Amino acid sequence: MTRSDAIAVVANREGQDTQALLRAAADAWSQAGARVVGVLAEDGDAEGECSAAFLRDIASGRRFSIHLDAAPAGTACHLDTAGIDSACAGLLPQIADADVVVLSKFGKTEAARRGLWMAFREAVAAGKPLLTTVSAKHRDAWTAFVGEAVWLEPDSVSIERWRQAVEGQVRR
Repeated sequence: MTRSDAIAVVANREGQDTQALLRAAADAWSQAGARVVGVLAEDGDAEGECSAAFLRDIASGRRFSIHLDAAPAGTACHLDTAGIDSACAGLLPQIADADVVVLSKFGKTEAARRGLWMAFREAVAAGKPLLTTVSAKHRDAWTAFVGEAVWLEPDSVSIERWRQAVEGQVRR
């Protein structure tokens, strides 16, 4: 099981580009020689609450569409869970050899134990350092899943301090 200090969460706040923070961290760690795996959200022309258009696999660069043109009846959310499931299926075999796992967010699909849930579960079970984001409305579901974690401010300095604290786990 992962030590609680090896699991870090950036609180998703309105107006913060947490995906850019995660992307910058993943890029820096990769350039330093760490095996970084995971997926990050990328926006397209999508708007609204579920505005991410793609998930990009960090290791392969492959993009997975996660945006529906029309929201299903009874919802305003344009999230395509089939795309998230495909991204997760491609990611699962990468986790065992990773030095660190970076996942875009623990959101409503993960709270319902779908979407990237299996990737979160696998990373924690494998004892991998894990960096993600969680919004306030999903904090209780996150805490029920992982228990203790390090909550970081949404800035590169906080993320780098955490990386240095788990450096022995992140390095080969």
